[in-house]
Amino acid sequence: MKILIINGPNLNLLGLREPEIYGKQNYSALCALIKQTCESLGIDYEIYQSNHEGAIVDKIQDAYSVFDGIVINPAAYTHTSVAILDALKAVAIPTVEVHISDINSRDEFRKHSYISLAAIKTFMGMGFDGYRAAIEYLVGELA
Repeated sequence: MKILIINGPNLNLLGLREPEIYGKQNYSALCALIKQTCESLGIDYEIYQSNHEGAIVDKIQDAYSVFDGIVINPAAYTHTSVAILDALKAVAIPTVEVHISDINSRDEFRKHSYISLAAIKTFMGMGFDGYRAAIEYLVGELA
C-alpha cells in the first residue's frame, strides 16, 4: 500500500504562522509524525508540500496508478480550488482531507470546503494528530 500526503500553501511555515491556531511545532515535526505513523503501519508513503495550486494539481494527476490513497491538507485552497477538487475527482483515488485547525469554528469563508466533495472523510481541529487519524482511517478503508 502506498499513500501520498499533500500539504498546501503556508504549511511549510508551521511554528511561525499563527501558532495560537496551528501550534508551535514546525513542518519538520509534522513530517516526522507522518513518517512514524506510516512506518508503524508498514505502508509506503510520500510527503509533498507546495504553495502553488497548479503544482498540487500536477501532483494529484501524477498520483494516478501510483498511489492507493491520498491524505490532503489543501490549506487555503480548501476554500477556493475547484481545480484541486476536479483533479481529485478525475483520478478517483480514495482521499481523506485533514486540517490542523477546526475550519468550522473560524472565519465564515473557511467553513466551505470544495475538497470535502471528493473526500471520503475529513479530520479537523485535532492538530497534528489529525494526520495520524487520517492515515489510519485511509489504511483501514484500503485494507
